[in-house]
Amino acid sequence: MSFSLHAATIPPYLQILGSVARLVDRAETWCAETNTPAEEVIAARLIADMLPFTYQVKSTAEHSIGAIKSVREGFATPSLAAPPSTFAELREKVAAARTDLAALEPAEIDGFVGKPVRFEFKGMTRDFTAENFLIGYALPNFYFHAVTAYDLLRARGVQLGKRDFLGDLPTITA
Repeated sequence: MSFSLHAATIPPYLQILGSVARLVDRAETWCAETNTPAEEVIAARLIADMLPFTYQVKSTAEHSIGAIKSVREGFATPSLAAPPSTFAELREKVAAARTDLAALEPAEIDGFVGKPVRFEFKGMTRDFTAENFLIGYALPNFYFHAVTAYDLLRARGVQLGKRDFLGDLPTITA
């Protein structure tokens, strides 16, 4: 069986981004049902030195389609752009990432194997292959930010379970 970088990255990105989109919807609904100002969830942090919900959601897009764009360019650095500030803007960010990921051709992603990617941030430089960057750096960061967004909502009382995080599980096709 041959390795497919596309199969190892794009379907998981799409699966969890679908969940993240629903988390944003659930957060907005919960705010309306509990008369909680949206800003309280948008700015929510698990702990004071951790970045807020809006950053966590933004980062799922950055570590999915943003990572693919970095591999194309051969260069990666974290985005320092401010995160969206409303539920609608968060939804748009996630939807755009999902649309862009779904449009990718498997052959392009599989063709990245072995391609060099240089990561630079705050004076640190690290050289990766595309597969090491996507599987060893981008995917773990992607999951970290997705689960942190989920945890922020759970910590505030939004009724969520594991299935809300896992989303639409992949199915076997013949």
